[in-house]
Amino acid sequence: MRESDHSGTKPSIIVLGAGISGLSAALALLKRGHDVTLLERGDVGAEASWAGGGILSPLLPWDYGETLSALTLRSMVGYAEWVADVEAQSGRVAEYWRCGMQVMDVAEPDRAIAWCEAHDVTIERRAFQTGEGLWLPGIAQVRNPRLVVALREAVVRLGGVIHTRDAVETVVSRAGHLVAVRTAQATYTADRFILATGAWSGIALPDLAGVPNIRPIRGQILLFRLEPGMLDTILYRKGLYLIPRRDGHVLVGSTVEDAGFDKTIDEATRRRLHSEAAELLPVLAGLDPVQHWAGLRPGSPGNIPVIDRHPHFDNVFVNVGHYRYGVTMAPAAVELLMDLMEDNPPALDPAPYRWQAALERRWTDAL
Repeated sequence: MRESDHSGTKPSIIVLGAGISGLSAALALLKRGHDVTLLERGDVGAEASWAGGGILSPLLPWDYGETLSALTLRSMVGYAEWVADVEAQSGRVAEYWRCGMQVMDVAEPDRAIAWCEAHDVTIERRAFQTGEGLWLPGIAQVRNPRLVVALREAVVRLGGVIHTRDAVETVVSRAGHLVAVRTAQATYTADRFILATGAWSGIALPDLAGVPNIRPIRGQILLFRLEPGMLDTILYRKGLYLIPRRDGHVLVGSTVEDAGFDKTIDEATRRRLHSEAAELLPVLAGLDPVQHWAGLRPGSPGNIPVIDRHPHFDNVFVNVGHYRYGVTMAPAAVELLMDLMEDNPPALDPAPYRWQAALERRWTDAL
């Protein structure tokens, strides 16, 4: 859509950002018959969407408020069906796996059990080799880099156009209406625009305000290679998680660091994560990680995203700030976004995810 006329009867749409939030929005729009172009400042899904672990649940769901739970629980219930549709559209496998999660050393197990029972989440007390804990058999995971590949392929197969390494630098607006966005390569026009720019969402462009209270939060992760079947469930204890993949790989993470746009990794963190992981899975003690990386989460107070119309433009929408749970919330977040864009009665109360609500939230010392 480089300064050209748009064919079709439905509005043409440009999505800024090609991570899971942008790709899932694009896919939903393409299935509704829209012309969709994605502009990505880097490579497709190469930031938080690739760097995270892919657990399809808040790590300790009982420690979050109902605003986050509303989105995560709605996504969790329908995730298998959503992934199956993405796989059918793309011909790629995202490795959805309901492997369950063991949670050790829970501070208030009775409160956790009460929350799960109230929210229809299966939970039970269980004795593990590492001690007493809680077992959540319904918790699933997806191999997020492969979900990115599947979403990208589905978008392309349905006619979506993706431009990578094409960062927006300025915008063209007229009387509260965004007309075009300009990159170093081209000017792109559309009828509507969606901001799905991840950790960069808080950065303002000339004449386009950044989303309030969004900032990058670094997370470092290790990857180990084991024989398949040596670990077949997610392990979690005091902020540390181990995520097995079916081919034997195990992810160990993650830190939560307010370090700006710095993705530097460090040896001290590598040693700490390795040592703590080996306490949960002793076989890791004699192995070296095969990879160590850092990603930047789109941090937001309370992990609550902003899903709303941009207050300065009648044709700009935002789907940002999912913090640690962008992969988890993707289906429900896009459902709410589509309801807002199509003026449908929303399935979820949109008020907590409005721009104004984000202005009123505050960061605390606890990230």
